[in-house]
Parts: sequence; C-alpha cells; structure tokens
Amino acid sequence: MTDATSHPSHHSSSPSPKGLTCFKLEQNEHIAHLVLNRADAFNTLSPQFWQELDTVLDAVHRSGSARALVISSTGKHFCAGMALETFADPNFAPNDRTPEGRAAIIDTLAQLQATFNKIEALRMPVICAIQGACVGGGLDLVATACIRYASREAFFCVQEINIGMTADLGSLQRLPKLMPLGIVKELAYTGRRLSAQEAASHGLLNAVYDTPEATLTAALACAREIAAKPPVAIWGSKQVINYARDHSVHDSLQQMGWVQSGIWSNRHVMEAVSAMQAKRNGDFAPLEPLKAFAPAAPQCRRAQKLINYSKLIAASPFIERTSWHF
Repeated sequence: MTDATSHPSHHSSSPSPKGLTCFKLEQNEHIAHLVLNRADAFNTLSPQFWQELDTVLDAVHRSGSARALVISSTGKHFCAGMALETFADPNFAPNDRTPEGRAAIIDTLAQLQATFNKIEALRMPVICAIQGACVGGGLDLVATACIRYASREAFFCVQEINIGMTADLGSLQRLPKLMPLGIVKELAYTGRRLSAQEAASHGLLNAVYDTPEATLTAALACAREIAAKPPVAIWGSKQVINYARDHSVHDSLQQMGWVQSGIWSNRHVMEAVSAMQAKRNGDFAPLEPLKAFAPAAPQCRRAQKLINYSKLIAASPFIERTSWHF
C-alpha cells in the first residue's frame, strides 16, 4: 500500500497563478502555503492584492490537490490593513457625493467581502501563522481561517475605527463567533491593541509561540496532521462545523446526516484503522478537481440574441410582441 504522498492519482501540485507580486504560493506534500510577500509595504491590502488573492483562492479551491492551506507573511508585520493610498485612488475610492455613488459602495464592499469569504469556503482547512501587526483588513482575513497561531509579539486591532470608519470586511461579523461579545465591542469601539496573549485567552488564537519561525513551524505541522486524514472527511467536517456555527443544533444534526450519507466510505474507515495499526500514512484519494462550467455555443448565441432583443425592446416600446422569434 502506498502512503498519502504517493497515491498514483494525486496531483503533485496546485496550479500556481503566474505573475504574482503580492503573494508567493507553494505546495509541498499536499500542503499549500500562501505567503503575503510585500514586507516593504507591511503587506497592506492594495487593489492588486485583492485581484491576486481572488485568483489564488480560485486556483487552490478548484484544484483539490491541497489538503490544507497555510497563510503566513513576511517582514515585521503580518498585515497592516488596507493601503491608505487606496482611498485616494479614483478607480477605487468610494463616491460619497451622490446617493447613487453611496449605493454603489454596497456592491464594491460585496466584491471585497466575497474574496475573504472564499477563504472560509475553501474545501480544505486554512491555518494562519501571524506575526507583528494584524490590523484592519488583516484581522478580517485571519478571522476567516479555521486555526490561528501567532508569535508572542503579535497584536490585533480593529483599526478602521481609528481612521474614522466602521470595520466592514468581516471582523464585526466573525469575531463574535470566536470571542466574547463584550471584548469584540470593546475592540470595535476603542480601536485598542489586543496582544497575542490576550487574544489566546479569549479564544481568537489556538496557541502563541516565542518567534515567527516557531509559529510557522507549528502551522505547517498542524497542516501535515490534517493532510494525513481522508480529504473528503476533512471537507465534511469543515462543512458541518461552519453550518453548526450559524444554525440550531436540530438543524445542524439534520445537515450532518445529509453530509455523512453523501461522503461515507467503508474503505476510508478500514484504511484509516489499518494505517494507524501499522503506524504508516493512510492512502486516501484527493478531492475531485472542479470543472469549469461552459455553456454550449448554441446556448450562448441564443442568450446573446435574447439580450439583444431585450435592448431593442427597451429602446422601442412599440415593437409588436407577437414578432418575437428566438
């Protein structure tokens, strides 16, 4: 029997998008490692950051070859939040001069929120290794992870309130699920720093380590443990835990039955027990790669024809409806 890293159907690596400037993406032994790579800019969230992160997450999610994703950073700080120059960029800065401009903020925010939501929705667990400052958008990012480790000098801050705005990318929605509500409100209202030690005491962090290097080592070790388990069982566990967080026990137990009935495998159970007894790695298939949905060409042409007719009708209200032929 082969081990978990040599299964003949396993992919050797996840497709890594080319031309990344804000990140470095590697994969080794079924563990994807995404590194924030702009230490000179304190790994702030620029428009390029959002574009690249969206692309990277799509690639990792669709491939299915990674069994865990570790997110770490470079330099002194994990992430100093949104790049302030972004707010001065006319291609990005919100237009607050008209009601139409303010209404458009909803959709702009939804795009940014959707990118962070992808971290939470990935088919594999996400582990963050945090050092230094993790503030503003950085805190929004790590709040989407399954597991968070930090070095002892790390600190967290809802920085948005300190620059005159309400945090809007997920911290205020996710932190109450991770920490006592009173602590979340205090952080959101005051913008004070939360030390790594205090964050661990309130449940935000799984553990605190002496150095950033030790923190990353722990994150990778955890990822290796996860990668040794059946990927589809890990997928199922993540599905039901996230569902249970937002639903009643009754509804969550019902969902548990649906998930288990869909992924149950006698072979996985027997192989896991056999591997444990033999003190070897189990042999488990990877998650199935996701295929892109591409409508057939005739359907595309018909859809375009419908769109063209709709435009024509909108411009010419006197067109006889009986003349529509698709």
